[in-house]
Amino acid sequence: MSRPRRSVQFQHRGSNGHYGRRPSISETSEGLSEPASPGPKPMDGNGEVTKEEKEQNPQTEYEKKKETFITRTIWTFVMIGGFFAAMFAGHIYILAIVTAVQIVSFKEVIAIANVPSRAKNLPFTRSLNWYFLGTTMYFLYGESVIYYFKHIVLVDRILLPFATHHRFISFMLYVMGFVFFVGSLQKGHYRFQFTQFAWTHMALYLINVQSHFIMNNTLEGMIWFFLPASLVITNDIFAYICGITFGRTQLIKLSPKKTVEGFVGAWILTILFGFAMTNVLMRYKYFICPANDLGSNFFSGLYCEPNPVFLTQQYTFQPPLLLHSPPQTFHIAPMQFHILVFASFASLIAPFGGFFASGLKRTFKVKDFGESIPGHGGITDRMDCQFIMGFFAFMYYQSFIAEYRASVGSVIETAIQGLSPEEQIEVVRGLTKYLVGQGQVAEGVSECLAGVLPRRR
Repeated sequence: MSRPRRSVQFQHRGSNGHYGRRPSISETSEGLSEPASPGPKPMDGNGEVTKEEKEQNPQTEYEKKKETFITRTIWTFVMIGGFFAAMFAGHIYILAIVTAVQIVSFKEVIAIANVPSRAKNLPFTRSLNWYFLGTTMYFLYGESVIYYFKHIVLVDRILLPFATHHRFISFMLYVMGFVFFVGSLQKGHYRFQFTQFAWTHMALYLINVQSHFIMNNTLEGMIWFFLPASLVITNDIFAYICGITFGRTQLIKLSPKKTVEGFVGAWILTILFGFAMTNVLMRYKYFICPANDLGSNFFSGLYCEPNPVFLTQQYTFQPPLLLHSPPQTFHIAPMQFHILVFASFASLIAPFGGFFASGLKRTFKVKDFGESIPGHGGITDRMDCQFIMGFFAFMYYQSFIAEYRASVGSVIETAIQGLSPEEQIEVVRGLTKYLVGQGQVAEGVSECLAGVLPRRR
């Protein structure tokens, strides 16, 4: 007799109003399903909590809405206050917040699929998910540290081998996890295990890889983190205000409350906000300078040569209807032109990250990704648009704004990787002689080095 085929099952609400299970595309040898564990709230087909649940709750609908509104408002101010406190405290605190966000978001996305009872007993099912997360973060964080802090990492005897072989080490760590996954495959659970493997890698790409670029934005300058994030937040607020004020036409079925009027109105208002905010941020070097010192904060400040994009330049404009009149001259920073692109992406493209998340939640019949933030749902519910916006900001900055100058770290890297020890010593001698000639160091330094450095062969 052939074995019955059974499925990985996800929590949903059955027709009787109680939590139940439904089969998904992932099949396992699971027999009887156990009751679903507490998790995200179930929805009906329209994305609302079902009528039966409302009737079972002794609280009135008004009291529930009032309580939710108060909780949501309190936590909104808590998040805003924490965000600004971290931003003014220094880059290292923003990096810590981004790290926490990507870990919690990964946990929420992985937890959407409820693991069947027998699959819970599979060895290393959850451990492999977290192992791949750790390996991915090791690779991505290492890439950022080596790129932005070469002058520290490459001169340290302990860190140097890890820096020069970082990518190979990361690859071998991944291969170990891959081999371990293949070795853990069990008959009757193949479909479930491969589904989990694919689901984990999708979460790593959509969350952790894109979060990596948000961290790089922060290290390039606080403005490249704060400006994209604030554009997404304000666009969402403007879309809500415009939608409830004069919204009539539905924009997309995945989000029935989104309207075309709110979408377009928010685009215009976000551009205006972007112009105003950019004009303020450009005045502070703490925002426009790269993070060359992670111990700095808003009050201690940073120093750098500003990128030309932040410097006011003169432009000449010939009005098309006044061809015989002299050209008009005006002064503006190039960043004011770039902000038009940033605001347009935040308004027209980034919301589709939220639509994607809405479709994903509807697939699994859940209202929120989790309950990490009281009144708001999960972290992923608040960050769904931020991931793709941060990714875009990094790509745009590197393509059209970044200046590629020789840095101390890049010179050290070239000397270490491209010169022999004898040639490196010659470089030290040459630089010392030059600095003595320029009066930057005392002549005794040259004599001291001559006494300790090996003689020329």
